[in-house]
Amino acid sequence: MDLVSVRTVRTPSHRDDLVFAPGDRPLGGGTWLFSEEQPGLTGLVDLTTLGWPDVERTPGTLTIAATCTIAALLRVQPDPDWVAWPLVDRCANALLASFKVWNAATVGGNVAVGLPAGAMTALLVTLDATAVVWTPDGGERRVPVDRLVLGVQTLDLRHGEVIRAFELPEEALRATTGFRRVSLSPHGRSGSLVTARWSAAGFVLVVTAATPRPVVFRWSSVPSAGEVDAALDAVLGADEDWYDDPHGSPRWRRAVSSVFAHELRDEAAEAAAAPGTPATTAGTR
Repeated sequence: MDLVSVRTVRTPSHRDDLVFAPGDRPLGGGTWLFSEEQPGLTGLVDLTTLGWPDVERTPGTLTIAATCTIAALLRVQPDPDWVAWPLVDRCANALLASFKVWNAATVGGNVAVGLPAGAMTALLVTLDATAVVWTPDGGERRVPVDRLVLGVQTLDLRHGEVIRAFELPEEALRATTGFRRVSLSPHGRSGSLVTARWSAAGFVLVVTAATPRPVVFRWSSVPSAGEVDAALDAVLGADEDWYDDPHGSPRWRRAVSSVFAHELRDEAAEAAAAPGTPATTAGTR
C-alpha cells in the first residue's frame, strides 16, 4: 500500500550517511512495511544501497547480511559438511510466500518485524546466530537472535540502531536439524513451528510461532521424554505464555508444540543410537 505519510526517502552509500531523524525507519525489502499503515512514519532510509555482500565466509563463521533476500540465501552453495543447510529451505517455505516475495523480503527484515511466525527468526535461533547491531555512535554490539526478539514486534533495538548482519557458527551448520510446523489451514500462517539441532555437543529445541518470542531449551545430551515435559512446563506452563490470535489458541499451540518437541527428541535419540540417519527431518501438518 502507499505510505502517504512518508516525506523523505534517503539512500545512504556509506555508514556515515546512516542517520535516523525522528519518524525515520530503515527499509530493507519493504514487504511488510508496505503491507499496512505505518502510523508516525515520515521517512525511509534504504539499507539496500549500502551494498552489503549477501553472505561472507570466514574460518568458523558464515555471515548473512541483514539485507540478504530470502531468494539469495536459498541460492547459497553450502559446504559439503553443512548438513543443517536444508533447514534454510524448510524455514523459507514456512513463510508461505511466493518467489516474488522471496526476491524482495530480507532476512533482517523478517527478524526485525518481530512477528511470532517469523521463520527466519526460527532458522537463525536454531543455528545459534548472533545479530551484529550497528549503533548510532559508530560502534556495534552483538546480541544472540533469541535475545534480540523480545516479544510481538518488540526487539532489543534502540532508535538509530540497525541490524547489520547475522553470524552463524559453522559448528551449528554441521549439526543435524529437525523441523515441525502446523497451521489451522493448508495455506495458513504458522500456528506452531518447532525446530531442533543435535550433535555430540548437545540438543537444542526451539519453539516459535506458538509463542510471543523464541523460546530455546538446551541440554548437553539428548534429554529424556520426562526432561522435555519438565522443561516445557517450567518455561511455558501457563496459557499466557503461548500466543493467542486467530491462527491458534494457546491450548492448541501448547498441545501441538509438545507433540513436536517429543517427535524431535525421539528422532535425536534414534539418531544417537543409529548413526547415519538423514541430516534434516521435517514435518508439516
